Amino acid sequence: MRLSTVDLQQYHASQAPVLPPLIPTLSTLSTTNLSLPGRPVATSINYPLPHDITSTSLAAPAPTDPDCGIFVVVTQEEFAAPSSTTQEQSASSAPNTDLSSSVPTDVSPGVEQMKAIKTKAAIGLLSTLIGYVSLNSLYKSLNPEAFIWCEEDRDEAKWIATSKSWLDRKACRWLGICGAAHVKFARPTFGRRTAPNTQQPLDGSTTDWDWQNTWFEGKGRPQDWTDDERLLREVPDYVMEYAPLVHLFSGEQFWPCDLAEHLYHITPTLNYTPLPLQWQNPTLHDLNGLNKFGRGRHIFLTSKDNVEELPDWLVGEKNIPNPPPEGEPWEAIYGTRSGGRTSPDRLEDEDHTEEEWNKDILDSSHNTVTVGASPSDQGLLVPIETLEGDELVSENDYRHASIPTNLRRRRRRGVQTKDIRGGRSGAPAVLIAVDKGHGIVDAFWFFFYSFNLGNVVLNIRFGNHVGDWEHTVVRFHHGVPKAVYFSEHNFGSAYSYAAVEKLGKRPVIYSATGTHAMYATPGIHSYILPWGLLHDETDRGPLWDPALNVHAYTYDHLNNALRSSQLTPKAPTEWFHFNGHWGDKFYPLGDPRQYRFAGQYHYVNGPLGPKFKSLGRTHICPDEVATCEVKNWLGGSNRILRGKGPGQGEVMSAEDERRFLGNDAGSFDDV
Repeated sequence: MRLSTVDLQQYHASQAPVLPPLIPTLSTLSTTNLSLPGRPVATSINYPLPHDITSTSLAAPAPTDPDCGIFVVVTQEEFAAPSSTTQEQSASSAPNTDLSSSVPTDVSPGVEQMKAIKTKAAIGLLSTLIGYVSLNSLYKSLNPEAFIWCEEDRDEAKWIATSKSWLDRKACRWLGICGAAHVKFARPTFGRRTAPNTQQPLDGSTTDWDWQNTWFEGKGRPQDWTDDERLLREVPDYVMEYAPLVHLFSGEQFWPCDLAEHLYHITPTLNYTPLPLQWQNPTLHDLNGLNKFGRGRHIFLTSKDNVEELPDWLVGEKNIPNPPPEGEPWEAIYGTRSGGRTSPDRLEDEDHTEEEWNKDILDSSHNTVTVGASPSDQGLLVPIETLEGDELVSENDYRHASIPTNLRRRRRRGVQTKDIRGGRSGAPAVLIAVDKGHGIVDAFWFFFYSFNLGNVVLNIRFGNHVGDWEHTVVRFHHGVPKAVYFSEHNFGSAYSYAAVEKLGKRPVIYSATGTHAMYATPGIHSYILPWGLLHDETDRGPLWDPALNVHAYTYDHLNNALRSSQLTPKAPTEWFHFNGHWGDKFYPLGDPRQYRFAGQYHYVNGPLGPKFKSLGRTHICPDEVATCEVKNWLGGSNRILRGKGPGQGEVMSAEDERRFLGNDAGSFDDV
């Protein structure tokens, strides 16, 4: 098929693309890919051209053939005389003989727009971060107190400086991410135990450890007590009758400990510096002597061992309570187990509202009353000089004794006999009875552990500390139990006596794994964070009867006077007045065991002692609690509403600091 030039021009105008405008000679035309809409075009031009081609001899396949392109031959005259339209084309559109130029180099507008958006976002984020850090640093320099959320934050500048990593120090100051390289995700078991720990005396001279006898070397001399003094030292019999029972967690790793043994393995430090040699090994009899150093406010009883190596004294496995006799249930020993109230029923006839058994205490500070006098008391108990741990009572003294019959151990023919009772732990509890006047007596039961294992948030653990004091309070009104308080971290919950679970008459308490927080029911207990991110767990593990091994005291909260009771007249009292911390100071940032995120520390300060647990409280709850709710059933939310995180240590209240330390508590004596 042959086409004329006119036909070819008409075809190009309707379908074909415009040919390149400037081609100097046909010999320079290289292979190009041309296309027509919807079909391929000839991809080559024969070179050299035949000499007999004229302007009217054009050869091409039929344009209607879908399998063929269009082969175009143009005469040299047509190249030499381009049309006016083609002359107006830019010279830059001339074909390039370089094959690499045929690769597309233009970028779509969408890609360019996306790059611009990303660039702006990065600049905005960086600017926001720089602005936050700058404003935060400025505000912190102008008002540093606003950034002190816990006791540990007061030493932040020095604490951060202990890190050897420049990047870690900057990330800590600017972003609040401290010690990120030290983080170890929580495992089912904390720490790594080295070889079995064989505890030896520090001086290596004897196998009779001094700490085992310190509980029985107090200054009390019952034979020298006057009648008034005996009355001040008396713990009422109903306090022991309604003593609580504690279910420890079945999978517990850190069990109850003896604070006398705890003191044997610590060194008192001031700002991480050990005190002089004569104060290196304090005991229950001279611990209050540490108050001479800045009134004891900043003294920490620091472990001599690496706690993550789990020394025996820290774990306390030997103090796991004895199980009941084989085949004998706890109910056979203590009585029927009642599950407590599980629905908000009406108050029973023997119940009283909080106002009825709490109203008279408001003006108790104006009264001088004796401790422990009960309407049913008939005569005074004359204590027997024996080791308190044996609780020996003469047969002839049973009718006067304040010790329940099922707790007594007898002396026969001068021989001390001990029954192996289920529920007894080698770690003694501490009982402090406080008479508030108007028939109101608070019985504080304190439980000591050498280590508190913090809780886990998003598989990261916070809040570990050496030393741990937990407590519960049973409030009596004219000898009748009215309410029970359960300490939970830095707050707690209060229930009416009728609401709580009991074995016989005795309230049942559930101790949480690791933290040893005390709850009224077994199960999962969320607090502070939503969705159960932060929680305690309790169950019916080993049952601990603290009344079987207890050192009992009475306390005059108006005069800050602690007295050993008629139950344990030889118990020392000096340890109670120690003003410092019963564990390590929170570890420096440079310590590989320490880190901090969102203001929460992995290791926090050790706790304060029983003297700082609001013993003189007006309500069953501590005085710093604005509203004390006494629940009449075990349902509802138990979530703690106090704004203290899991990785923050205990803080001494301003009232306690004023009362026990005075106005110059921050000063330091020469060491």
